[in-house]
Amino acid sequence: MTDPVPPAAPGAPTLPAVAHLEAKAAGLLLLMAALVCGAIGYLLYARGAFEPTQRLVLVADDSEGVVVGMDLTFSGFPVGRVKRIELGADGSARIVIDVPRKDAHWLRTSSVFTLVRGLVGNTNLRAYSGVLGDPPLPDNAERRVLAGDASAEIPKLMAAARELTQNLNRMVAPDAALAGSLANLQTATGRLSGPRGALGLLLGNEADAQRLLATLDRTNALLARIDALAQHADTLVVKADSQVFGPQGLMPETRQAVEQLGALLGEARASLTRVDKVLADAQAIASDARSASTDLGALRAEVEASLRKVQQLVDEVNRKWPFARDAELKLP
Repeated sequence: MTDPVPPAAPGAPTLPAVAHLEAKAAGLLLLMAALVCGAIGYLLYARGAFEPTQRLVLVADDSEGVVVGMDLTFSGFPVGRVKRIELGADGSARIVIDVPRKDAHWLRTSSVFTLVRGLVGNTNLRAYSGVLGDPPLPDNAERRVLAGDASAEIPKLMAAARELTQNLNRMVAPDAALAGSLANLQTATGRLSGPRGALGLLLGNEADAQRLLATLDRTNALLARIDALAQHADTLVVKADSQVFGPQGLMPETRQAVEQLGALLGEARASLTRVDKVLADAQAIASDARSASTDLGALRAEVEASLRKVQQLVDEVNRKWPFARDAELKLP
């Protein structure tokens, strides 16, 4: 039952009645509903709700930081979106991701998936495909995700820093080896700047340094004497060279004596040849014994004269050449 329209006040203007008002209001409502549905449909289309996709399940130890709607990126570009997060039968987190078909070719069977939680910023899901020639990732594939939590390394880093600080404190302690080494280095530096310098540092005491210096002085004096002796020996060698090989030396006279000896030996060889011939004649002519004996006596006299000359020449050589004392000449 509709309320009656109150009567118009006397003297007030009356509005004209709108024809088909209810139909127009219903049309306006239908238009608003169509606009809202179109906007919703466009948003769904823009977010890829009507785009064909394939499913990828990433298995992680926990899903901390992962939210529905998070992007799976490849080289910085989104190639998938987290649809839901489930708890597996083994207690692991199952991250269900929808990957559009047009971007699925970036994911291969050899792809690696990581879940990185940074100290500052959100958690990121990343995919890495090293070999794009491998077979494509199939639909409903399950892959283990590699988790990297930077905050998990903080306790290890703090423990390492604490251990390093303790080691530094032990190194700089007064009774540490480093302090002793520095003290020894200071002592060595003091000895280096002392009167003996590096020599005092090497030997350790003044007495040894004095003995070493005295030994060096004696060595220098000995080297000077050796140098003088070497010069004297050089002078003697020069004199001996002039006396032996000089124009008036022993070698020219010895050479002349050797030449004379060679001539005398040639004469002796000729005499011996003649002796051989005479002996052959003596054997051939046995009847003329007296004549052969006379010739042999004369020849023997010549041989003895030649031998005496050779003996004199050998004596002269021995007198001038003192290096062969025992010279002996044997007759045949």
